Amino acid sequence: MAELDTSSGGGHKKGPGVKKAKKASTRVDLTPMVDLGFLLITFFVFTTTMSTPTAMSMNEPKEDPNNQLKVKNSGAMTLLLGKDDQVYYYFGELSATDASNQFKSSNFKDIRQVILDKKKATPIGDLMYIIKSDKEATFKNAIDILDEMAINAVPPGHYAEVDMSDTEAQLIKLTEDANGIK
Repeated sequence: MAELDTSSGGGHKKGPGVKKAKKASTRVDLTPMVDLGFLLITFFVFTTTMSTPTAMSMNEPKEDPNNQLKVKNSGAMTLLLGKDDQVYYYFGELSATDASNQFKSSNFKDIRQVILDKKKATPIGDLMYIIKSDKEATFKNAIDILDEMAINAVPPGHYAEVDMSDTEAQLIKLTEDANGIK
């Protein structure tokens, strides 16, 4: 609110030796303006809608042993997630006699190109990525590999998360020990 300062004292006398009356000064009180600002901020905070979180849709298989999906060995690629952001992979079915040549190591920086190469070399009807996580793998690694599937435009239904076998876990442990990953 505006108010007038009228503290000039006496009457209105003219003549020599008479002091001139002080002019009234106005002072603007900005307290209501601050209140209005906070009311507007409060209004906009309460009336805005926050962005809704988006989730990746993933088709998960049903637990029906009679209705299992058959995958061709030529179109299958198994991705194994280890500790320290390590990714291990092999193509087709892992054989005991040739496991050392089939089992390969990578990281999240290089795995994208391997996924793309497999996608280009395989007909889309035969393509299947099998994702398995080790007990030492982090949740972040599982999300990162699913993000890689989305980035590489792998259609839903052409990748699945499956439990890791004891042989695969042993191969990961041996590889990590040989490479000095603790």
